[in-house]
Order: sequence, then structure tokens, then C-alpha cells
Amino acid sequence: MRGSCPEAANLSFQLISNRYERASVIVTSNKSFGRWGEVFGDETVAAAMIDRLVHHAEVHSLKGDSYRMRGRGRQLGRVPTAATETD
Repeated sequence: MRGSCPEAANLSFQLISNRYERASVIVTSNKSFGRWGEVFGDETVAAAMIDRLVHHAEVHSLKGDSYRMRGRGRQLGRVPTAATETD
């Protein structure tokens, strides 16, 4: 998400709030929780969403190259790491 949009932040918050303790939610992001305020343009709304999301949650943090980009490193001018050469 580029830039901030108060409407998007509020709609996202409403979605998370409505699902809170009622149904499962899976969220993926390439931004850390600490940067969600920048993404949504509102630190308070971002903190409230994070609070609801992580309560009763299993948070998995993945590191490394994107699965979708695997094999495209040479096309993009990247030199593959040892880990990606053996996969």
C-alpha cells in the first residue's frame, strides 16, 4: 500500500474488529508491525488493529527470499545465495 488513506485504514480496522474473537483471520505483510502506522497513515488505528490481531494469535515471521521470486534472480540481475542454489 503506497501512501496513506484514512478510509482504507478505517475499513481495515472495521474488518479486523468485526472478526475479532469471532472468526479466524490470516494477514500477510512485508512490513513489520512497527511500520503499520506509516502504511495506514494513523498510528492509533494501526496499534488497535495489531492489538486485536495478535491477541490469541500465532505470529510467524518468515525471512529470506520471496518464494514467487525464486529462480528469477538471474533474470533480475541478482546472484543467488547458497541457500537458494541448493533448494
